[in-house]
Parts: sequence; C-alpha cells; structure tokens
Amino acid sequence: MTIKERYAGVLRYFEESGMEAETELIYRNPFELLVAVVLSAQCTDKRVNMVSRTLFARLPDAATMLSAGEEIIRGLIASISYPNAKARHLAGLAEILVNRFGGEVPSTREDLMALPGVGRKTANVILSVLHGEAAMAVDTHVFRVSARLGLTRGAKTPLATEVQLMRHIPESLVPKAHHWLILHGRRVCVARNPRCADCGLQDWCSYYGKKAGR
Repeated sequence: MTIKERYAGVLRYFEESGMEAETELIYRNPFELLVAVVLSAQCTDKRVNMVSRTLFARLPDAATMLSAGEEIIRGLIASISYPNAKARHLAGLAEILVNRFGGEVPSTREDLMALPGVGRKTANVILSVLHGEAAMAVDTHVFRVSARLGLTRGAKTPLATEVQLMRHIPESLVPKAHHWLILHGRRVCVARNPRCADCGLQDWCSYYGKKAGR
C-alpha cells in the first residue's frame, strides 16, 4: 500500500463515519478557548470544562484575570494538573494580552507563541478552531495515532509529525483531520491496549497489519 493510498483510505473513513470534527472544550469566545487550551495540557477536556465554568464566571476576560493575579487564579484551577505553572502562565498571558494586544487574542502563530504557556500546538489549535486555518496541532493522541496508522514514518517529534501530515492531508481537511485523529485516539486507538477489534481502520492501519501478519 502506498502512503497516498493509506491517507486516502483513512480520510475517506473519517469523512464517511460522521464523527464530529470540533473541540470538546467548552468556550464562548477566543479568550476562553485560549485559556482552556492552556489548561488542557496533560489534563482531560472533561476536567478543564468543569474547572473553567467557575474560572470564567469569576475571571471572564484578560483584564479581570490580570487584576486578580496569580494566587487567585491558582486557587480557581487547583484541581487541574500542574496548577502552579498554569496559574503563572495565565497571569503572564493576561498581562501580555492587555498590554500588547488590547485584551484581544492575537491571530498569528508568531504572536500567539509569544504568550506564556502557548507553544506551537496550542497556537495551531487557536488558528484552526477560531480561524479555520490549515494548522495541524499535534498532541499526544495525534502523534500516537498517526504513527500507528502509518501516516507518519520515523517522526520523532511533534513538529516532524506535523510536517508529514501537512504534506499529505488536503488543506481543506486539516482542521477536521486534527479533531478526527484526536477523538480516534481518545476513543479507540488508546495508548494502552488499543481497541483494534472495534476499529474501522483495520484495512489501512500499519499497526494492525503487523499484528495480523500482513
């Protein structure tokens, strides 16, 4: 099977599956999405959604978050993983948003990555979800699923995975493909004991093919 055939089969399966292609984080505006994505690092979306409800009720925008300060932020996100670091990031993020961007979330990768706690993955999520740009955010699920399926070969870093995926996925499908790979990784192609028997991608999956002796 060629790499082109593999991508075509995988993308066709996802398109025909009816799987939703949107973030599971709950947000009402760009600021809330940005904060939620920062909080979601090594934390489940379910937990983030539980915490962010109270957080945004108290601190609904960058100016309010800046005024509150790191200690109050930390108390509001205490049940999130790494609350100390994330509180520090959010305090710094709020300060830059207010002082440099007038309280608004910037719309370029360079400006987004200038914010504390925002790396390339988070910036790509914002660009993809808010602006529909062809930006592939590679988290642990995308990294793992892409390698198992055989969509990437020898990719040792998230950036290498991103480059390979962007080379083969049509730009119009990149925002959807990001969510498809994430959700498939959460629901079927889990880190330990992937549910291969329940997977509709068996015909296209390199990992399953090796298990089946193909």
